[in-house]
Amino acid sequence: MIIFQTLLHYFLRKLCFISTKRVSLRRNEIAKIMERYFIYLSYNGANYCGWQNQPNGVSVQQKIEESLHILLRKPVAITGAGRTDAGVHARMMVAHFDWFGEPVELLGELAELTDKLNHILPKDISIERIIQVSPEAHARFDAISRTYQYYVSFRKDPFDYPFHYRLNRPLNFDKMNKAASVLFEYTDFTSFSKSHTDVKTNLCRVMQAEWTQTGDVWVFTITADRFLRNMVRAIVGTLLDVGWEKLSIEAFRKIIESKDRTKAGVSVPGNALFLTNIEYPPAIVKNIIQNVKNIIH
Repeated sequence: MIIFQTLLHYFLRKLCFISTKRVSLRRNEIAKIMERYFIYLSYNGANYCGWQNQPNGVSVQQKIEESLHILLRKPVAITGAGRTDAGVHARMMVAHFDWFGEPVELLGELAELTDKLNHILPKDISIERIIQVSPEAHARFDAISRTYQYYVSFRKDPFDYPFHYRLNRPLNFDKMNKAASVLFEYTDFTSFSKSHTDVKTNLCRVMQAEWTQTGDVWVFTITADRFLRNMVRAIVGTLLDVGWEKLSIEAFRKIIESKDRTKAGVSVPGNALFLTNIEYPPAIVKNIIQNVKNIIH
């Protein structure tokens, strides 16, 4: 009788161990499933300290992470394609987040998740769409270009004033465009970068830089593979000095070559600056069909 009880106890322990091991393996298999999603969004940056989380203010990134936490019931970190300064807006920003587990846990369709996020988020942040991408795709490092636009006007407008930099003196925009074309000849833009930043290099490749007029508003559009902190606002401020005949085109060139921020013009206000586009290689942004049931069962 004692031998029988001992054998029974042994086999029950063995069975329990095998069952536990199977459950453990099953959980490990699920844990290995990582899916990455790109979030396309826009926001009015007036009420935020910028895109990136900061210890002394509310950021756009913070509001989105808090909303995802509420919906997905676990902390979710997001990574942006860049970081806009305080008060700067985005007509298009891209960020990614990772999800570990079964896709069915992601609140069904991505359109449903988009809709639920928009209900939770404040009115000045809007999620445009969420798409599944390759697990290797990266919102920041895979972006091949970013485009910013800066708006200046000379007419007082009670509706546009929060988003335009109003000027009182005329500008020589032809001369400013000639100076802007000088940017194509250089890659080191230390003169237009905020000092003491944590970047490893100040090299950027500018692909577009021009002033265009739409009605009473002039818009400066600049596209580059990457931007430095405060770069666009410093470039605009220096170009305004060119337009006011304070600087010659040759002087503008020497400012770039000096690699000295103190030589450039002042930074214009951030309220008139918009991130308007981010480009990725076509192969990056694609939907992926994955059958997780084959892995679980």
